[in-house]
Amino acid sequence: MRPCSRAGRVLHQGCAGGTAKSALTPGHNHSSSIAQWQITGYLYYTDSMIIQMDALIRVLAQALDMVEIAYIGVNTNHGKRVAVLCAAMGQRLGMGEDELSDLVCCALLHDNALTEFTLLQRGREEDAVYLGTHCEIGQQNAERLPFKGNIAGFIRYHHERADGQGPFLLPEGRYPLGAELIATADMFDANLHLQRITPQGLPALRQDIADDIHRRFTGRAGNALLAVLNEELLESLKDERIVETVNRSLPAWNMAMEDPALVSIGEFIAHIIDYKSSFTRMHTQQIANRIWIMAGHYGYDLTQKIQLYLAAALHDIGKLAVPSEVLEKPGKLNDEEFKIIQSHVVQTRALLSAEKGLGPITEWASNHHEKLDGSGYPLGKTAADLDFNSRLMACIDIYQAVSEERPYHPRRSHAEAMTILNSMAEKGVIDTAIVKDMDEVMEPWSGKEVEGPKV
Repeated sequence: MRPCSRAGRVLHQGCAGGTAKSALTPGHNHSSSIAQWQITGYLYYTDSMIIQMDALIRVLAQALDMVEIAYIGVNTNHGKRVAVLCAAMGQRLGMGEDELSDLVCCALLHDNALTEFTLLQRGREEDAVYLGTHCEIGQQNAERLPFKGNIAGFIRYHHERADGQGPFLLPEGRYPLGAELIATADMFDANLHLQRITPQGLPALRQDIADDIHRRFTGRAGNALLAVLNEELLESLKDERIVETVNRSLPAWNMAMEDPALVSIGEFIAHIIDYKSSFTRMHTQQIANRIWIMAGHYGYDLTQKIQLYLAAALHDIGKLAVPSEVLEKPGKLNDEEFKIIQSHVVQTRALLSAEKGLGPITEWASNHHEKLDGSGYPLGKTAADLDFNSRLMACIDIYQAVSEERPYHPRRSHAEAMTILNSMAEKGVIDTAIVKDMDEVMEPWSGKEVEGPKV
């Protein structure tokens, strides 16, 4: 059985003990864990079963900005400034709303392959990975998303130059307009740190652009940038105003929660997060795949399965701000390092709660380290605070973490993992009935990677 949901409400009552309890729903083959769940109140409410894709894109952009700060020292909000500049240039060139939406989204996500590219580069100082690989991977990742039009080459060619000296050696006129605009905005902000430019510096800035047309910048992009670059635009790029500016620049984009394309979006998110560390390259994706299977076991409908899948894909997005040397430390973490690791959940909640269009996904993703007995983190929630899906997320996260190879333990079988989970359940740390269900459902996948959803 599944937790009851009606008219967009996800119903909940936290019980004091370690077992979830639920009212029976007619027509469902109820699992023992939910069949005992007693409904007495509401935890989550959404008026319609939609997800605000523009909100989700902004969350990803903020996370990618954190990655850039950690890896390459680009100043805060780089991706957002690139997007705002692209929106202004695109409008100047007469792009329609759908074209602008695709352009701004690609601009926000233009460095989505940074975690993967950096992982490829580790230990290869004398044999640097070709810069075009970063662009190629980023394009492939972005093509998982349900854009409204054709984004071919937008990210693949975002490091090209008008003089043909970019990674793919393509001169002006050989790569698409979207790539021209992103490349221009990217070079412009990365080299000049536009949030620091004062109005007094604007004339020199405009002269620099003019001097670089047909060298770094194409004629179309360079002239469009000259046409839109004024004191008002420059002021809107300041760190204290950039969030407001990018929110205006990205058109509203809603999707029905039952849209199968959202599974591809979840895969895109999980892929970026998992490449933060060589030891977690399948962690997020496997948790999302496992929660999909458990949701099917409980009889969830497609909308509920996709909500949970997205929550699983997003649950570790805060780890993008955690240094890789901490994530991959082979020995025991010291107190300071453990605090840094724990901070990823705080970052996840901060990123997701900043957007109001994600509904219960924020809670389910952010509660994955909370425990029924109050021993979890970061908020020390107890059984009374944790709904069924939060409990399920926590159990699956533990199962995956203890099953996969880590710097401090080898890969474990299903039986070995369940020994750990059963011990935690007996102590009232995690939900006993969910653990029992997982023992049955996950056993066929012992030692194997769980396949992704087929929708």
